[in-house]
Amino acid sequence: MTTRIAPAVRKVIQLTDAEDRLCTLLDEFTRHLQENKNITTACRINGGWVRDKLLGMDSHDIDICLTDMMGVAFAEGFVAFLSEQKDLRVHKISKIESNPDQSKHLETARTTLLGIDLDFVNLRSEEYAEDSRIPTEVKFGTPLEDALRRDLTINALFYNVHTRSVEDFTEKGLNDLQNGIIRTPLPPRETFLDDPLRVIRCIRFASRFGFEIDSDLQQAAQLEAIQDSLAQKISRERVGEEIDKMMKGQDPLRSIRIINDLKLYKSIYHVPPQITSIASSTPKPHDLSLRAATILHDLLSSTSEDSMSLHPTLRSYVLQEPGCKARLFLAASLYSYHGITYTDAKGKEQTLVKCAIQDGLKLGRQNHYLDGIPALYSASELLNGASLGQDKLQMPSERVAIGLLLRQESVHNINTGSQWASSLVFSLVCELVSASGREEAAECVQRYNALTRRVQELGLDKAVNAKAILDGQAIAHAMNEKPGPWMKAMVNRVLEWQLEHPDGTQGDCLAWLEEEKSAGRIDLKELKAATMGNKRVNPDKAASSKKVKR
Repeated sequence: MTTRIAPAVRKVIQLTDAEDRLCTLLDEFTRHLQENKNITTACRINGGWVRDKLLGMDSHDIDICLTDMMGVAFAEGFVAFLSEQKDLRVHKISKIESNPDQSKHLETARTTLLGIDLDFVNLRSEEYAEDSRIPTEVKFGTPLEDALRRDLTINALFYNVHTRSVEDFTEKGLNDLQNGIIRTPLPPRETFLDDPLRVIRCIRFASRFGFEIDSDLQQAAQLEAIQDSLAQKISRERVGEEIDKMMKGQDPLRSIRIINDLKLYKSIYHVPPQITSIASSTPKPHDLSLRAATILHDLLSSTSEDSMSLHPTLRSYVLQEPGCKARLFLAASLYSYHGITYTDAKGKEQTLVKCAIQDGLKLGRQNHYLDGIPALYSASELLNGASLGQDKLQMPSERVAIGLLLRQESVHNINTGSQWASSLVFSLVCELVSASGREEAAECVQRYNALTRRVQELGLDKAVNAKAILDGQAIAHAMNEKPGPWMKAMVNRVLEWQLEHPDGTQGDCLAWLEEEKSAGRIDLKELKAATMGNKRVNPDKAASSKKVKR
């Protein structure tokens, strides 16, 4: 794996005013407990806040670990202390019950103070059974025991609010942070067998910070026992959550590359064996998914003016539209399943791409993963090989042909997050995966850039969202007919007319309808017969009854 340069690490943590006051209040309350209730405890901030502060990053969530005291009891006493003795208002405490499936193995108290979100929980040690990532025993632990049970050394650092100092009980965390190393506190095989989700978290943090993964960790992650455990012990929802964070992170390509290097593709992008056994073909080599992601990364990263440069409109849309980049990278990472189908229990044809998202990652329609990514693959099949010189983009006229192509539901549909620009980018990626050399690749990029320029020249980038100038009711009134399913096909004819006449008015369109009807080019009897009994009409089939005169 490529060695990355670690960010500069601060020697001391610089607290904000709110953080400084929080630490003072926590220290005062622990002394109050000792002096007035004979309760001895200590507060340490742990995990991500400590790591991020040392890296010079802001963090607004603080986890406070307590010595020999439960989080809820401490938080309730702390809030009462602040109210009675400091006249300080605190948000109501919420009690987060133990939920092992969500990595909440002990109850947690949660509140907000001074604009900081706080979680209170006790220091603990854990023991695991061989067949589960849920601890069989959780008990009060020492700071060292708590540090050793964590996923990574850089996440096992503590900040002691009483001494105002960083504590590194593993004796590796600070060095690993400074040197940019992803390492587990305990031997990685033991750590991963206890909780295989840590394998995926290692990948996410390596990608997020650009750190190098320790060689022992790399070897352990590739062990068959670990990969089997990853498939069997972790809920697919948890895997999906981690992948979602990777795709939305700074360097999704690095995440995909590490997954490929560690041979974790099948364990992470899991498709049940009962599905693969009836699929139309076996998955393509996983290297092709990495290739697709690399191509996407290169297209979006390059700003040079050469033959492989992506049109600025395409690049800017993907980078600026929330969630679009993450969706495209997840789609690229699933390229190995592209074009492979199977028949489900209801006899309906499904794709392995959708199965991997829905069953392997348990990702739904958030960020339009489940609906948007299958649409991207459908759009890539429609757009494949598209070129301005083709008859299909010239007939019946260039503006109509290109406009109708862009208005295809899989290419542009706000309900699934599909947008013509992102569909073009992904279709280009799919074509470039199979390009035989730079010359062919450059020709392909220029072909898509030319199409994008023509879309803008024709004003189709705005027309893709245009509604029909006449709705179904207006069309029925103009035709002197009762409303019915036949109107859907006529609305599509109207949209086609609009594309041919971008400056046309409603009056112009009504006059055209009258002319078409008078000339016999609209056969309502045939149109109704074609749509009889159908609430949803196939507009292509219904509209083919007569050619529209332009």
